[in-house]
Amino acid sequence: MKFLDEAKVYVRSGDGGNGCVAFRREKFIEFGGPSGGNGGRGGDVVIEAVDGLNTLIDYRYQQHFKAQKGGNGMGKDCHGANGKSIVLKVPVGTQVFDEDRETLIHDFTKLGEKFVLSEGGNGGFGNAHFKSSTNRAPRNANPGQPGEERWIWLRLKLIADAGLVGLPNAGKSTFLSKVSAAKPKIADYPFTTLHPQLGVVNADGREFVLADIPGLIEGAHEGAGLGDRFLGHVERCRVLLHLVDATSEHAGKAYRTIRKELEAYGGQLAEKIEIVALNKIDAVDAEEIKKQKDRLRRAAKKTPLLISGATGQGVKEALRALADVIGEAPVSAKAKSAAEIEPWTA
Repeated sequence: MKFLDEAKVYVRSGDGGNGCVAFRREKFIEFGGPSGGNGGRGGDVVIEAVDGLNTLIDYRYQQHFKAQKGGNGMGKDCHGANGKSIVLKVPVGTQVFDEDRETLIHDFTKLGEKFVLSEGGNGGFGNAHFKSSTNRAPRNANPGQPGEERWIWLRLKLIADAGLVGLPNAGKSTFLSKVSAAKPKIADYPFTTLHPQLGVVNADGREFVLADIPGLIEGAHEGAGLGDRFLGHVERCRVLLHLVDATSEHAGKAYRTIRKELEAYGGQLAEKIEIVALNKIDAVDAEEIKKQKDRLRRAAKKTPLLISGATGQGVKEALRALADVIGEAPVSAKAKSAAEIEPWTA
């Protein structure tokens, strides 16, 4: 398994160290007194967005993470050491949810961003802390405060500028392989794409990241096929390229099926800018192309582009249309590196 976009993790910050009760009793020291040190602070649980990661696979085999406990105080005014914090490294685009899977705790959208999820407990005071002019020999100390523990869900939503949507076998993987260096699996049967793919596209000198997600079928929001869980990876896209197979029975019905699933999923996907394209025009004759184009235009209420991912016909026009919507903003270094890492193309 090379791709994992959701993981449940248990985290616990370190307990604070206990304070110490001690008195200084040394030969030739005339005045002794309390000398118990304070306990050290427990370690924090920190989550950091780092470069070079594009999956949560690290959290499939280890789900429990505990920070170090603070050291206990000792005599001779020795304070306990602070516990070491533990850092969970995640890809950019990761969201942290509470155990109910609905309460969003934090959303990592920037490289190097850090978030303290659970703070370590404070160390307890030793008896030296309590000495005063009226209490010369305190015999009490505080225990360390316990750390915080919780279950969280990590959910990855890829950072991409444009997303490909469509029914299975609509030609999305072929299109991605033609316009980028990505090498997705391509075959003549449905659901060849089992996890999202990324590719860096160059359109007239303008670069952007294109995401291909597994195909949707009718009832995907109810769990049919591969379901609609992968739609989360196009939530961050600025524009969607909707590919419709020209060899299908009815291009208009195929288009409406996907639109229905986008609306049922939510996440404002149905409100995103959409470019509609009739794909695989090389596989049908001119009369069938005209018929399917008219059906698709009536369903989408816009004139679709005519393209062929296999031959490259109309592909440049589609890329230019995407680039015009995305704008002149350059692709982020993180998104480009994520798209160029080998596991995406395996």
